[in-house]
Amino acid sequence: MVMDRIFSGIQPTGTPHLGNYLGAIQNWVNLQEECNSVLYSIMDMHSLTMPKEPADLRQNILDTTAAILACGIDPKKCFLFRQSLVPEHAELAWILGCITNVPRLLRLPQWKMKRASQNNEGTVGLLTYPVLQAADILLYKSTHVPVGEDQILHLELAQDLAQHFNKKYGEFFPVPKAILSTTKKIKSLRDPTAKMSKSDPQKLATVNIADSPDEIVLKLRKAVTDFTSEVTYDPDGRPGVSNLVSIHAAVTGLSIKEVLHQSAGLDTAQYKMVVAEAVIQKFAPIRNEIKKLQEDKSHLLKVLENGAEKAKELAAPIYQEIRRLVGFQ
Repeated sequence: MVMDRIFSGIQPTGTPHLGNYLGAIQNWVNLQEECNSVLYSIMDMHSLTMPKEPADLRQNILDTTAAILACGIDPKKCFLFRQSLVPEHAELAWILGCITNVPRLLRLPQWKMKRASQNNEGTVGLLTYPVLQAADILLYKSTHVPVGEDQILHLELAQDLAQHFNKKYGEFFPVPKAILSTTKKIKSLRDPTAKMSKSDPQKLATVNIADSPDEIVLKLRKAVTDFTSEVTYDPDGRPGVSNLVSIHAAVTGLSIKEVLHQSAGLDTAQYKMVVAEAVIQKFAPIRNEIKKLQEDKSHLLKVLENGAEKAKELAAPIYQEIRRLVGFQ
């Protein structure tokens, strides 16, 4: 697969959790080695769709940046930048919003789900952020986007908007393709039918990549399984233990089959400690690097500013041509 330009982003929610790392960041690290033009953005504008205190947002941006650098993202191999430092994202979102059908946005499952968490009111930003996502991608004429299954519908919107724009104004945007993560979706440790989430009110449900060894052991020991002691992989019938198997396979690089072979004869209580040790081993060096990077705030800010300058240089001529095409100049 020839990949001309990759774009992806992450919301600044502080230090990422296990699911963020295995589902996205680990893939980002690999992709920066495979493609010559890669952009990764800290999506601070998107984060405003849910209530945030300004001081918390500022700290979360720094913590997220430290974490993804510690995980192996290299600013020499990609553009790492803050979305809000490139104003063309918002300007293109307005242009695309003017060719977006409102009923299409109302049908998106994230709108329905997140609106419910805002007393069924929901803001304009919450409704239209998929249009901003499309602008994030198309502003750089991105050809490929790493996505999880829950973002496929949003990428399809970006694809449709690219085609709609091309039909109206002439061939301009490439239609971006998905790069799907091969990692099994990591589930909540307290409710293995739901995905692992930073916003989960149950603190034992989510393993953060900077958690201490004691915290990791506690969370894995308390993970919900079932009354069968054998370790098997059956996501529908035994979602709890299957989630542990998925985590074990992902952090060790082993296949599901290899993990099950290694775990033969263990009961689930013993197996939880095996998984905990594997997670601790995986994230110990990353955790140490996060701490080191968090102590140098000026370095983190500089990385994001330098990345934004490069992103602006890339975006400026593309956006100027968009302005000409729509009649602004």
